[in-house]
Amino acid sequence: MDTLLDALQEGRLFELPENDKTHALQFLAHIIEAFPETPAGTDVVGLVLKREEIANTGLGQGWACPHARMRYEEDLKCVIGWSPAGIDYGAPDKRPVSIIVMHVVPDNQRSHYLKEISILAKALTTYHDVGRIYQAKNLDDVRLYLLDMIETTKSSVAPDARARMISLQTKPVVAIQPLPELNNLIIEPVTVITAPDMKPLILSQNPFLTENLEGAPNLAEKLESEGIYQNGGWRLLRRSTVAYQKGRLAYDCLAVKMISSNSTKPSS
Repeated sequence: MDTLLDALQEGRLFELPENDKTHALQFLAHIIEAFPETPAGTDVVGLVLKREEIANTGLGQGWACPHARMRYEEDLKCVIGWSPAGIDYGAPDKRPVSIIVMHVVPDNQRSHYLKEISILAKALTTYHDVGRIYQAKNLDDVRLYLLDMIETTKSSVAPDARARMISLQTKPVVAIQPLPELNNLIIEPVTVITAPDMKPLILSQNPFLTENLEGAPNLAEKLESEGIYQNGGWRLLRRSTVAYQKGRLAYDCLAVKMISSNSTKPSS
């Protein structure tokens, strides 16, 4: 369960903004797309959702482990999402999913990934307090739950791994320093309203995002046909569409962007 411990240490534990399965998977996949080692243009969202169509990745006991395989050689990594309300995931035990661990699996890490998942599956059947996740009130509770599960599962851990867990257990969530790359990840909700013979209307709290999308070429066409639009470093994902009278459409979207650490306008 080393990848879980790495994710906790490096600040890759997130509260999911919604309790919808598809939206939760999209949210975590976009974070993986922002990893610097992920090849530019890789559709992690598409890879994860396609895999989910083949086989449901719910493990039971409130856990799910989707993944995306990548054709490159890097370390095995994961991001962890927590849903306070629980997600109707279609898990084998029919219980709502509170923890989604999404792995990115490079070609050279497939054996490592299978070992990690095997250990996790065993932990879910042997950990004495596995159902405690449903009582978690905040990310600090989730983090301590995960650390306890990891330490309990690994009957004999190396001294350095034990030291890392002790260090994490004694720090509040805010003390964990996230990876610089993830610290520079911007995720913004945005609504795009379109109508015949009218330029798309952008509704966003981010003025730089609004400016970037206003007048963007083929925005409405791309959202309708592909569900994804990229412009000026922003990746816009269509989550849902509502149709109104006179051909008007409202696209509920999520915008994601990675910025450089020395940017003077972090949201531009």
